[in-house]
Amino acid sequence: MQGGWCAIAIAAGMVAGAASAVVLPVSSRPGIGATPYTAGTAKGVTFRVWAPNAQAVSAVGSFNFWSNTAHQLSSEGNGYWSGDVANCPFSAQYKFSIKINGTYQQKQDPRSRQLVNSVGNSVVYDPAAYTWGTGAFQIAPANELVIYQLHIGSFHVPSGTSVPSNFSRAIQKLDNLVDLGVNCVELLPVSEFPGDNSWGYNPSYPFSVESAYGGPTALKQFVDACHARGLAVLGDVVHNHWGPTDLSMWQYDGWSQNAGGGIYFFQDTLRANTPWGPRPDYTRTEVQAYIRDNALQWLDEYRMDGLRWDATKFIRKTDSGGTDIPSGWSLLQATNNDVNARFPDKLIIAEDFDDNDWVTRATASGGAGFDSQWDWFVHSIRGVVTASSDGGRDMNTVRDAVVHTYNGSAMQRVIYTESHDEVATGNGKLRLPSAISAASPGGLQARKRSTLAAAVTFTSPGIPMIFMGQEMLEDGGWDDEDPLDWSKATSQAGTRQMYKDMIALRRNTGGLTAGLTGLNTNVHHVNNANKQIAWHRWKDGGERDDVIVLANFSGWPVNNYRIGLPRSGVWKCRFNSDSSAYATDYSNTPALDVDANGPAWDGMAQSGTFRVGAYAMVVYSQGDPAPANPADLDGNCVVDAGDVSFVLLDFGSIGGPSDLDGDGVVGSGDVALLLLDFGWTCE
Repeated sequence: MQGGWCAIAIAAGMVAGAASAVVLPVSSRPGIGATPYTAGTAKGVTFRVWAPNAQAVSAVGSFNFWSNTAHQLSSEGNGYWSGDVANCPFSAQYKFSIKINGTYQQKQDPRSRQLVNSVGNSVVYDPAAYTWGTGAFQIAPANELVIYQLHIGSFHVPSGTSVPSNFSRAIQKLDNLVDLGVNCVELLPVSEFPGDNSWGYNPSYPFSVESAYGGPTALKQFVDACHARGLAVLGDVVHNHWGPTDLSMWQYDGWSQNAGGGIYFFQDTLRANTPWGPRPDYTRTEVQAYIRDNALQWLDEYRMDGLRWDATKFIRKTDSGGTDIPSGWSLLQATNNDVNARFPDKLIIAEDFDDNDWVTRATASGGAGFDSQWDWFVHSIRGVVTASSDGGRDMNTVRDAVVHTYNGSAMQRVIYTESHDEVATGNGKLRLPSAISAASPGGLQARKRSTLAAAVTFTSPGIPMIFMGQEMLEDGGWDDEDPLDWSKATSQAGTRQMYKDMIALRRNTGGLTAGLTGLNTNVHHVNNANKQIAWHRWKDGGERDDVIVLANFSGWPVNNYRIGLPRSGVWKCRFNSDSSAYATDYSNTPALDVDANGPAWDGMAQSGTFRVGAYAMVVYSQGDPAPANPADLDGNCVVDAGDVSFVLLDFGSIGGPSDLDGDGVVGSGDVALLLLDFGWTCE
């Protein structure tokens, strides 16, 4: 055998809420499953699997005509079986043959990195074979992040093709997202699932990339293409349940209790099931290692910039109001400690929906250690804009949604008005324009109120997220077999431009709204009778920083409307959602410059009078644009890694904005000029 085998290290898990860092064991030998090796001129594959109750285990596949006895693995004495197969092709199809009650049963590898499909053979995959085209990538700070959630299977389905789509086709639309201004994409789960069409929340093989999407190399190409364009990539992982179908790990080595799933799953009736499938047994060292290794795989091998954990509440509890599962809590803590130790700049998000500060509290203080979590903001704001009459729009609800935090930090929440769950026909939900007006989702009311909700999202503290197609006023409900209608990018070009402008405001690409990247918020004006609300956002304060937001949730425009202002002087309109530039049937209520020379108002030293259209928002700040820097290629008011990405993407091309030295070609001289200005800011 090539090399020695090391046993799984054993360490006790910590109880949820413990003050010290949690350390749980991970295999000391990487690559449980099928791991290609090279030793001098010798090549082959190491096969290793956990099957503690098996009588014997063999590696079978295309390399030995699927013989149950040709390559028998050795027991390590700890539940693992292992062995090397010399000269095994790195693309061989294989299974593990598990001897149960005297009979061999051939089963797929639970740690398959690639499969023919969810019921097909496992495929040996060399994780080191891909040559990356981009170098180290840095995700934007949380306060500058705008997330675009997308489903690979329905994101881009070109004419003449069918669902599911794939990573290659998705790459074709990335420039559209760059133009929109988002700087992060969040993928619905891409682990191998049954069939070809799915949301992805029924993973059969958590380590394998969905074959219908193109498999593991295609995912790496997608991440590479995103990074080359300055887009971070977040993955979605599902470990509150697996399956429930096409699960070869079910009763994997023949053992089970109470007709349960065997070694990978809880066997007792209290913890065994979730509403979506069987729950992993977090008390088992090997299952903990399986989940932690899986999380690290996406961040390491696939270079993803973070993860979103699905339904963490069902990892740490039996159900929404049920019994705690301490081992689930410890697993979350330990995994986040692993990530922080190895990848401190990665963003790890929980979908918990329990309004629980402990989820995003540091593990050293007893928390689960997530960086951020999805917030109830969505339900509050959707409820306000979908109310059938203005009388049902509660400005106190809006205020509470705007200022909500976890542990006093606004960046510990992700806020949105559309997500896969909130717009899915399978959940009985609709896109927000259709939820506002099913009969006329493209009509005036639906457009104005849905974009007002989006404007609240982009001007509130937190990490804003939109769901694919939201920027094009996609209507109806989403389904994994319902392709995104890209023709709406043209027919709803005005709405898309509004989203583009709102995202630019949020990211401060114009250098005039730095306050929207700040952590400070004061909702200083609430008029529930007439349905107006205003808030002040700031980072450090001053010109091009302090931002005033005024939203009108009534069907009538308001004129000469007085609100408080933090400082005297002229305040200039940076955004007006009622502008006819976005739609010819908008009222175009003029949002004029405002001179803050009025009396103290709303607890502020100054005030001024504003105009705002029906179901509209205006955004104001002070100051004039700072001088531009040609090296600020992405226009975000700072010369940073994003601008380096632009130059590298254009390297070797003729002319263009990246030709900073004007010699007619983008080359090393342009890189040198950009690096000289690296760190420049317009503030």
